[in-house]
Amino acid sequence: MRGLKLSERFKSTQVHALSSSSEKANGGGGSTSTSTCNNNKASNKASSMASTKSNNNNNSKHRTKLPYSWSKLKSITTTTATNNNNNTPSAISNLVASLQLPSTETIEPTIEPFLKPINLIDSLAELYNRMECSSSCSPSQPQKEAMLLLYVEQYSLLRGIGDQKILRRCLRMARENAEDVISKVVTSAWLRFERRDDELVGLSPMECGGYVLECPKKNLEHGLSNRLFSVNDKCQCHKDSSKQDNFTEIENVNANVCLETEKSDVLFCVGNEGIGCVRCKIAALSEPFGAMLYGGFSEAKMKKIEFSGNGICSEGMRALEFYSRTKRLELFSPMIVLELLSFANRFCCEDLKCDCDAYLASIVWTIDEALILIEYGIEERAKLLVGSCLQVLLRELPNSLHNSKVVKVFCSYEAKARLAMVGYDSFLLYYFLSQVAMEESMISKTTVMLLERMRECASERWQKALAFHQLGCVLLERKEYKDAQRCFEAAVEAGHVYSMAGVARTKYKLGQPYSAYKLISSLIFSHKRAGWMYQERSLYNMGKEKSLDLDVATELDPSLSFPYKYRALAKVEERQTKEGIMELDKFIGFKLSPDCLELRAWLYISLGDHDSAIRDIRALLTIEPNYITSHGKINAEYLLQLLSRRVQQKSQGDCWMQLYDQWSSVDDVGSLAIIHQMLENDPGKSLLEFRQSLLLLRLNCQKAAMRSLRLARNHSSSMQERLIYEGWILYDTGYREEALARADRSIEIQRSFEAFFLKAYVLADSNLDPESASYVIQLLQEALKCPSDGLRKGQALNNLGSIYVDSGKLELARECYSNALAIRHTRAHQGLARVYQQKNQRKAAYDEMTKLIEKAESNASAYEKRSEYCDREMAKADLDVATQMDPLRTYPYRYRAAVMMDEQRENEAVEELSKVINFKPDLQVLHLRAAFYESMGDLSSALQDCQAALCLDPNHADTLELYRRTQKLKS
Repeated sequence: MRGLKLSERFKSTQVHALSSSSEKANGGGGSTSTSTCNNNKASNKASSMASTKSNNNNNSKHRTKLPYSWSKLKSITTTTATNNNNNTPSAISNLVASLQLPSTETIEPTIEPFLKPINLIDSLAELYNRMECSSSCSPSQPQKEAMLLLYVEQYSLLRGIGDQKILRRCLRMARENAEDVISKVVTSAWLRFERRDDELVGLSPMECGGYVLECPKKNLEHGLSNRLFSVNDKCQCHKDSSKQDNFTEIENVNANVCLETEKSDVLFCVGNEGIGCVRCKIAALSEPFGAMLYGGFSEAKMKKIEFSGNGICSEGMRALEFYSRTKRLELFSPMIVLELLSFANRFCCEDLKCDCDAYLASIVWTIDEALILIEYGIEERAKLLVGSCLQVLLRELPNSLHNSKVVKVFCSYEAKARLAMVGYDSFLLYYFLSQVAMEESMISKTTVMLLERMRECASERWQKALAFHQLGCVLLERKEYKDAQRCFEAAVEAGHVYSMAGVARTKYKLGQPYSAYKLISSLIFSHKRAGWMYQERSLYNMGKEKSLDLDVATELDPSLSFPYKYRALAKVEERQTKEGIMELDKFIGFKLSPDCLELRAWLYISLGDHDSAIRDIRALLTIEPNYITSHGKINAEYLLQLLSRRVQQKSQGDCWMQLYDQWSSVDDVGSLAIIHQMLENDPGKSLLEFRQSLLLLRLNCQKAAMRSLRLARNHSSSMQERLIYEGWILYDTGYREEALARADRSIEIQRSFEAFFLKAYVLADSNLDPESASYVIQLLQEALKCPSDGLRKGQALNNLGSIYVDSGKLELARECYSNALAIRHTRAHQGLARVYQQKNQRKAAYDEMTKLIEKAESNASAYEKRSEYCDREMAKADLDVATQMDPLRTYPYRYRAAVMMDEQRENEAVEELSKVINFKPDLQVLHLRAAFYESMGDLSSALQDCQAALCLDPNHADTLELYRRTQKLKS
C-alpha cells in the first residue's frame, strides 16, 4: 500500500499480526497486545501531543516488528520449492506469521503531487476568462506563446480530476498553439507519452502517425502553419516525401548541367590540393567572402588563394564549392556537413548554416545519433539540430531516462545552461521531463535534479508553485524533511495553499506535531473547508477527535481513501476484521483503489479467506501489474504465487463458466480477477486482454484500460484483429475518423463481430439522424451474424435495443433486450425497463429495475435508474441509496437539487450541487448550478460556473448558450 508506511513517530502500542484461521486455532502467531496509550485523556491537547514521543519510547517493546526483507521471503519460497511436497503451506504460513498490519497510528495519506487550488472553480473560471481575452486578441508570437502556457496551466489545474480525455485535449490545444520548435517538440512528445505509444510493438518513435499535431517533421518547422489546424488534420509528409523522390532524378540532372556550364575562375588551396571555385558563387555565401573576393583585399586579384588553416579540409572545401553552385548537401557525409556548419558560423554564411542545420536535423533517428549530434548542435548554436536531437530523446521516453548519457543531457545545472545557449531551457521541457521521472520513481536523484531545473525555469507564480510543491513531495518521499519543508513553504509563498499540508507533514516528521496541528487548524478556520484539510489534521489529532476529523473529511470528499483505511484498521484493532472489510467495501464499491484492494486482501488473509484475497490481488495486478506492497517491498505477483498454492486451481473451462456467472451478476471486480487468471493460464491472449480493457473502462481505470488495449493490439494474431484494437485505441484517444478507417480495413480483410461492433459504436457516439441510426442498426445486425460468445453478443443486443428505442421501434427493442437476458446479459433489464417506460407502463419498468438490483453485485446505477420509474418520495429514497453506494454519481445530486428548486428552496438547491462540485467538478452539475444562479439573479456566480464548465468542455452547446445569455443580462 503506497499510503501505508511505518511512521518515525507516534508508533502504535499494538501489534496486529496476520494469521490464518488454522494458526489461531492452534494458538500461534495470532495474539495481539491490548495495551493502549492514554495520552488522549490529558486535559491539555498541546501537552498531550508533546508527550507522545516519550510515551512511545517507554512502549518501544510493543512497536510493530519490521517485516521480512524481500530476499528472506524469496528464500522461504526457494526452501519450500525444494520440499518433496510442493503444495506445502509453509511458505505462506511463515509469511503470514511474520508480517504485521499497519496500525491506525502508523498509516498516513500521501501529499498529492499536483496543483490543488483552494477553490478549483474560481481558478478554472479565472483561467477561462484569461483564455477568452487572449483568444480575442489578434494572433502574434507572444500571444500564441501565452495561449500555449495557458493550456499547460489548464492541464496542471485539471490533473487532480484525473480525466485522461480532458488532459489530452489540453495538450492538443497546447500543441496547436505552439510556434517555436522546442514547444512543438515537447507537446508532441507529451501527447505520445500520454498514449504510451512506446508500448506498441513495431511502432517507431519517429513515425508520423498521419496527423499534423504529432508529425516529427512538422515539429521542426518554425512558426504556425499557413492556417490553424485541428486535432484531426492529416499530415501530408508521406506524400511530400514521394514527390521529393520523384524530383530527385531531375534535380541531379540540373546539378550536372550547372556544373558543366559554370567554369571555375579561382583556386582555393587547402593543404596540397587546389579546389576550383566560381568566384561569384563563393562571394555570395556571406559578406566576409564578398569583401574578400571583390573588396579591397589582395585576394580579390588572386587566381590562387591559400586557404589552409581556416578549419576546413580539402573534402569540406569541395563540398562548399558544390554547395555554392547547387545549394545541396545530401550527397555528403554528416561529418562533412558538420564541418560546413562550423565553417558557416566562422564566416557568417547564414544560408549555409541554416541548410546544414536543417539537413543534420533531418537525419537524426536514434538515441545514439542524437547524443552525438546534440553536442555539435549546442556548440554551433544549431537550434534545429538540437531540437531534432531533443525530439528523439523525448519520443523515446520513459525508456530514454534510464540511459545515463540522456540524463546527463538534461539534469545538471551545467546541462541546463548548455540548453540555454540555444534557447531551449524552457519550463515546458522540464515540466514534461519531471512528470515522466516522477511516474518512474518518486525518490530517484534524476527526479530531484529535473524538478530543480524545472524550478529554475519557472517564471509565473503557478509555475513556481507547481515546481516547489512537486519538489517538496519528492523530498518528502526521500525523507529529506528540512529541504522538503523549505520547498513547501516556497510553494505556499507562491500562492499554493495546499502546500501547507506539506509544511505540516514535514513539521510532524521533524518532531513538531503540535505545530503541525495548529497550522492545519488555522487553515481550516481561514479558508473554505475541504476534505483534505480534515484528513491532514487527523494525523495530528488523537482519539475521538481524530475519528471526527476523518468523518468530516469523508463527508466533504468521499473520494479520499485514507479515512476508509483508517476506520477499517480501527475495526481490526477492536477484533472486528469482518467489519473492517465492510468499511473497505464501501470505498472499493465506487472507486477501485489499489491501496484499498491490497489492505482488504491482507484482511482476508488474516481470516484465512484465501480465495477472496487472491481475487483482490488479481484485480490489483490488473490495475498496476508491477505493484509493490507496503510489507517489506513484496512484489504483489510473488504474494499471489504463494497464496495460489493454498487454493484449488481452475482450468480455462472453469474460468469461462465463472466469468459468465460474474458477468451476469455484474461483479466487475470478480470478473477482472478471473480474466487475470485466464491470462495467467493462456498468456498473450488478445481477446481476453480486450475484455479486460472493457471492464477497466467500466470501472473508470482509464490508464489501465489503455494498457490492456495496447497489449491486445501487440498480441493480436492477425492483421484483421490488430486493426480492430488499433481502432479502439484511436477512438479512445480522440481520433474518431481514423478509428472508422481501421474498422473498414478490418472488414475488408474479414467480416467479424468486433469490426462491425467497433464501427457501429463509433458512429453511434453522436446525435444520430434517422438515416445514420438505420445504418448503425444494420452494422449491429451484421455483427450479430458473425461468430462471437454470449458476453459480447449480449452487449451488441443491448446496444441494438437502445437504438431501436431511440428510433421508436419498441417491439424490436423489447425483442433485443429479451434475447440479451436469455444469454444472461443482466444489464438488459435496464433497457427493457426503458421500453416499458416508453409504453407508459411505469410499474413494469420499476419491477424490471428491481430484478436488476436483486441480481447485480454493483447496483448503484440500478437504484439511480429505478428512481425514474416511481413517484418523487420513492425516487428520492432510491437516489439516497445510490449516493450512499456511490457518492461520485452526480445524477442524484442534480435530481435532489431540481426538486428543491421546484419547492423554491433555492439556497438549499445550490448547496446540494455544491456538495458534489467541491470534490468532483462535473460539467453537468456546474451547468445546472449556473442555471440556478441565473434564475436567482446572481449573474456573477452564474458566469463563474459557466466559465469553469467551459474550461472542462469549451464546446458544450448548452453551457455556451447560457454563458452568452448571462453575459448579455449582466452588460
